[in-house]
This record gives sequence, structure tokens and C-alpha cells, in this order.
Amino acid sequence: MANATQRVLIVNGSHDILEMLEPLLDAGNYDVIFVESSGHAYSQIKRVQPDLVILCIRMDDAEGLSVLSMLKLDAETRDIPVVTYTTPPDEETADEDDEDDEPFFSGAPAARLMN
Repeated sequence: MANATQRVLIVNGSHDILEMLEPLLDAGNYDVIFVESSGHAYSQIKRVQPDLVILCIRMDDAEGLSVLSMLKLDAETRDIPVVTYTTPPDEETADEDDEDDEPFFSGAPAARLMN
């Protein structure tokens, strides 16, 4: 019997995180839903009922922590696992060609997240 596809909902104002996670998600045959606005995240999570939410807590339009609070207070969504993360404060001003920057999700931590 084949394993059912797991749904992962990613909330981030930038597609950068999706690009970092894409190889792992593709290899694991995950169904990925990307939400660019934390203002729309809560309604999408309620509608989709993903198996995992990856939530940036620092976004332009609203606080990811507010979304997390709403999810954990709602009986329909409180049991959905949520991985929160934030970007370094200087990410917006960092040089795109800076070779010292390391992706947030890389190597063993990313593999553990997807297992």
C-alpha cells in the first residue's frame, strides 16, 4: 500500500524558503501549498488542513506569532504541527552574492524536518 501524500503549507513573504526546501519536498513527494501573506494563512490552513505548517514569524503584513496563536486556540487546527522560524534581521540588506550565507534549512536539520 502506497503512503498518502503529505500536505505541507509554507507561510512566507518570499519564495526563497520554498527554493531551499524544494529538493527535499520533491524527493519526499509532498504536496506543497505556498501562502505569501500571513493575513491569508489562517484561513488557508483551516481550509486545507495540512499535515505540517512551516511559518515565518517575521513578515511584512502581520506577525506570524499571531497566526500561530490563532491556530493553537482553534480546536480544528491546534493539533497541526507548526515549525516556526525567522530570518536574520539583516537578510533584506545582505548581498545576494554573499557566499557566507547558509540556507536556514540545510543538511541534517532539513532531513529531520521532513521525516
